[in-house]
Amino acid sequence: MKVILNQTVPKVGKAGQVVTVAGGFARNYLFPRGLAVVADRGQLKALEARRKRVDARLAETKSDADTVKDQLHGKSVRIEAKAGRENTKLFGAITAEKVAEAIKEQLGVIVEKKQVGVLEPIKRLGSYAIEIDLHRDVDATVTVEVFDPEAVVVAEQEATGTAEPTDTPEGEAEELVQA
Repeated sequence: MKVILNQTVPKVGKAGQVVTVAGGFARNYLFPRGLAVVADRGQLKALEARRKRVDARLAETKSDADTVKDQLHGKSVRIEAKAGRENTKLFGAITAEKVAEAIKEQLGVIVEKKQVGVLEPIKRLGSYAIEIDLHRDVDATVTVEVFDPEAVVVAEQEATGTAEPTDTPEGEAEELVQA
């Protein structure tokens, strides 16, 4: 089904684009949320008229977006999060809002959370390439590194051999059971 996107939808298209999507996706997700309309003749004519007005405004903002891209593209942002001791699963999740805040704090660039392309919240430690939609024609990619400072300390201790043993020796365990 051909639809016209009213807003940018990650992995589908950007605002103002005519895209082909599955009928169920359009009826159950895009239309109820106001993210798209059916691409019929009347809507396509209205889109062309709207594009002419918008193109004039976008030409002005594109240069601003290019300067922001130069500041962001290829940069790395570190976000601290708590994770389980034995695995990399986070106790919370890293959302687009947290990524936008980290970019503002660490890189000094203000980005709105709706511009951050986090499709699903990040729930594990590691590095993730996140796309930032700065303009219809300008995108920047930022690497987000999610880390747990306690896990880093434990890993360093294990590597150097200074970690305290977590298991009790067998003799002590028997004494505890008999007591």
